Amino acid sequence: MSIDFPLAVGALPFVGELAALFAAGLLVAYLCYRVRLVPIAGFLLAGVAIGPNALGLVTDVELVSELAEVGVILLLFSIGVEFSLGQMARLARPIFLGGGAQVALTVAAVAGGLIVLGVGVGAAVFTGFLVALSSTAIVLKVLAERAETDTPLGRVALAMLLFQDLAIVLMALLIPVLAGEGGSPLEVAWALGKAALVVAAVLVGARRVVPAVLERVAQTRRTELFLLAVAAVCLGTAWAASLAGVSLALGAFLAGLLVSESDYAEHALSEILPLQTLFTAAFFLSVGMLLDPAFLLDNVLWVAGAALGVLVLKGGLAALGARALGYPLGVALASGLALGQIGEFSFVLALSGAEVGLTPGGLGEAGSQGLIAVTVVLMLATPGLIALAPRLAALGRRVEDDTAGGGGHGHGVDLEDHTIVVGYGPAGRRLARVLGDSGIPYAVSDLNPASLRDADAEGAETVYGDAAREPILQSLGAERAKLLVVAINDRDATRRIVAVARHLNPTLQILARTRFMADVETLTKAGADVVVPEELETTVRLFAHVLGAYLIPKDEIERQASLVRQDDYGVLRGSIQEAHLMVLQGLDEEGLHTRAVAVRPGAPAAGQTLADLALRQRHGITVMAVRRGTQTVGSPAGDFRVEAGDRLVMVAEADQFAASADLFRTP
Repeated sequence: MSIDFPLAVGALPFVGELAALFAAGLLVAYLCYRVRLVPIAGFLLAGVAIGPNALGLVTDVELVSELAEVGVILLLFSIGVEFSLGQMARLARPIFLGGGAQVALTVAAVAGGLIVLGVGVGAAVFTGFLVALSSTAIVLKVLAERAETDTPLGRVALAMLLFQDLAIVLMALLIPVLAGEGGSPLEVAWALGKAALVVAAVLVGARRVVPAVLERVAQTRRTELFLLAVAAVCLGTAWAASLAGVSLALGAFLAGLLVSESDYAEHALSEILPLQTLFTAAFFLSVGMLLDPAFLLDNVLWVAGAALGVLVLKGGLAALGARALGYPLGVALASGLALGQIGEFSFVLALSGAEVGLTPGGLGEAGSQGLIAVTVVLMLATPGLIALAPRLAALGRRVEDDTAGGGGHGHGVDLEDHTIVVGYGPAGRRLARVLGDSGIPYAVSDLNPASLRDADAEGAETVYGDAAREPILQSLGAERAKLLVVAINDRDATRRIVAVARHLNPTLQILARTRFMADVETLTKAGADVVVPEELETTVRLFAHVLGAYLIPKDEIERQASLVRQDDYGVLRGSIQEAHLMVLQGLDEEGLHTRAVAVRPGAPAAGQTLADLALRQRHGITVMAVRRGTQTVGSPAGDFRVEAGDRLVMVAEADQFAASADLFRTP
């Protein structure tokens, strides 16, 4: 009897297309990185190149579109995690007033203009729906990459995008009505009522259900179980919302809000980000694949004019909505630039309209291709337009407490020049107690919920999550921190944490604990400044007790212990005494702003003079001394050439050290 295996050789013909899809995305994204162009534009261009209308390397557009939909779901979920229900309550006015004005005015302006040109009322209003929607995926992705999600620009953009996602429900219900195929007011009201019930269910789940479920899963301390739980919450909520007529994207955002109310928001975000990156890339590739380059070339002037018209009309109306909320002129104009494109869900509505005979502008296939061409062109321009936004925002006064509510850093810590303690076991607890008694600011991270509850009870700033993930370190304020102490027992996890932290903030001083002397060199190569092996310290304590039993004087015992440490710590660039000094430098106000930064091989600073680096002129950093081997050069002159292995003792504010990070960051 033969057995047919479900995954027989050759049974997955789309694997080759997926390989071409992601290979092209990787190549173009890398080229964009080299020329300092945002990857999103690269993904769009790669999609155009490999799509069925160009090279034809990928022909299964439907498969790619399904992957793209997952990408949008994960993107909106991650945005929801970064917000809380309290923040959303403060955004209620911008959502319904600003977003409502933007959508209503855009639909009215587009529909009115087309009716004047002789287009039917149904097709005109339908086209207004398509133009009114902006790209949630691209706007929020660019704002997140620029760390501007929680700025006045980010909040007004998010508010209007959320209203657009809410409006999609009503738009989808009205499409059959516009086509003259029914849809009674009672049916529309019932559909909207179901959507409201979904939102209410999310509010209940956010307070009662999801935090308890994640608490149980987190107690297992198994990252794979936690990832499965997060994926289930994300996709399950999105699917349930879609059954009630709410868009999958809005459902995913609501799922993110569910998780944001738990203590595990940062860890959930760090777990989902790799998947989000993969599928979001598929989304932008799929949009590019829809474009027919031949159509664009034949109608380049028409497409350019239409794109400019949409940008001016829609951007102006979005800015008007922002001004109605009381935002300064600069912020309003910046939001108009950010929201001036046509969004991905316009394609979803366009497909629904095509099923009942509605097309953009009533132009049939030409209208559909025109919509795609204008959308791709505006999406390509959006990252550059958002890059201009801060300059426009600067035209208005700085808003400290704008109408969208307070800012903040989500669930992360708001500290600088602080110490990060990873691991709240016995060693971490003792260190945290000393830091607290000394008045040194600190934050604690652990994967054990019970340990973090103890840290909370001690008044510590805490973040639950795997500190080997960059988002967790960012939530801990690693880019502004002075010291990182890794006090966990997992050797491999310690190495990953050290490596990620060293890349994220090369000016950070990193102290790591390990069990064995054999790990000292590995952790040092990963980026640790000081490694304290328990094996050595246990040996020191043993012989100290032995010598003490023979009545050897205490000062002689301490001298012998110092000699042992000096010999066995010789593999480090600095001495153990220097490590103690680095910790103790935080005990006074001036010491908080002092860093001893190691210049590692391959760092841009290596081989340059201090005059070339211009640390004071560019970053406001003063170099007090340079330690090279056993020598210390105080107040070095501008012609002093920095070499790999040097340790620069510098004084500056935390933000100034963060701004200079690229000079000391190795590949």
